[in-house]
Amino acid sequence: MARFSYLAIDPKGNERRGAIEAPGERQASERLAAREWHVVRIAPDAATSARRASVSTSGIALFAPRLSSKQLALFTRQLASLMVVSPLEETLRTISRQTEKPRARAILANVHAGIVEGLPLAEAMRREEPSFPPIFRAMIAAGENSGSLPTIANRLADLLERQAQVRGKIIAALAYPIVLSFVAIAVVTGLMVSVVPRVVEQFDNASRQLPLLTRVVIALSQFLAQWWWAVLLLLALGILLFVRALSHSAFRLRFDALLLRVPFIGRLIRDIHAASLARTLATMIEARLPLVDGLRLATRTVSNTVQRAALQVVSEKVRAGGSLSTALREAESFPPLLVYLSASGEAAGQLGTMLERAADYLEREFESFTTAAMALLEPAIIIVMGTMVALIILAILLPILQLQNLVGL
Repeated sequence: MARFSYLAIDPKGNERRGAIEAPGERQASERLAAREWHVVRIAPDAATSARRASVSTSGIALFAPRLSSKQLALFTRQLASLMVVSPLEETLRTISRQTEKPRARAILANVHAGIVEGLPLAEAMRREEPSFPPIFRAMIAAGENSGSLPTIANRLADLLERQAQVRGKIIAALAYPIVLSFVAIAVVTGLMVSVVPRVVEQFDNASRQLPLLTRVVIALSQFLAQWWWAVLLLLALGILLFVRALSHSAFRLRFDALLLRVPFIGRLIRDIHAASLARTLATMIEARLPLVDGLRLATRTVSNTVQRAALQVVSEKVRAGGSLSTALREAESFPPLLVYLSASGEAAGQLGTMLERAADYLEREFESFTTAAMALLEPAIIIVMGTMVALIILAILLPILQLQNLVGL
């Protein structure tokens, strides 16, 4: 199916601009004529052609253009703000025109074309599924059906911005320790490959046997100097094999289960996924979506396969008439706080509010936990690095001290 942009006149004499999908230009004209529109101009859609060109140059469908999480959050906030004062068609046209990135502009122009053709907003967004996930479209559809689209869009924008904020905190918390670890490894490797061999050359003619620590450091230094490329190759191969193994569901399930059992890390993963689930469900309940549909869509947002499988079981139990809190308790994969507040919300008829509070609490716990953990991890990395450098220096100094003792004798 190809896309064609058109200019037509409807029976009331109004101009109609947009895009339509059809096997060919003739079929597109016939479909417009079936609406009793007089076609003035029709041509291949330029925005779609530009997107196809960008995909074909990459050669891989994986790199098809899509909105980033920040762009989606910004679009949703703009949509919620402008819909209050402008019609939906004009709102989308304004947002697409002011978007700076060409690919994002083409995506929004495609959605705008769907609105011009008379499609609901959620259906128009289906044309760009990589940019608008099912949970996003479901909430937009709920807003359209209930006549509260600006309110739902505002809540959806809050959800996306909060998720982006949490991701930013995770990245910020991990960035410094990761960089520090790479620097420590680079420094130690540089000492072993470049410095140690030159210093140890002075001990080649020594009549006495070198200390054990010196011999171990020399052996490691010679190995790294000769086989560094093999070490890098094995590391790259190991990472590649691990990534490929994660694509198999059985291995991914075992790995995710192992992560949840690791002290501290398991609790961190469990709580951050539970917070994301609680906030997503709270937003969808406030959007008047059925709880079962909310659980089904929210399951896709959980990356840990163990928790995702548990959430699927929870969804089935709720569909069968059970309560959310009971199903979460029986799953044993979610924090007790989420279970308790869910039960309180169900009893008081305020499930959405209590889930929102659970998300706030779990995110605060996550933030304080990661702050404390990173505060301990950073000096630990420095201590380990200092210890390794000290051992290398000691391995160099021991033979020197040994020779001085011999001279002294």
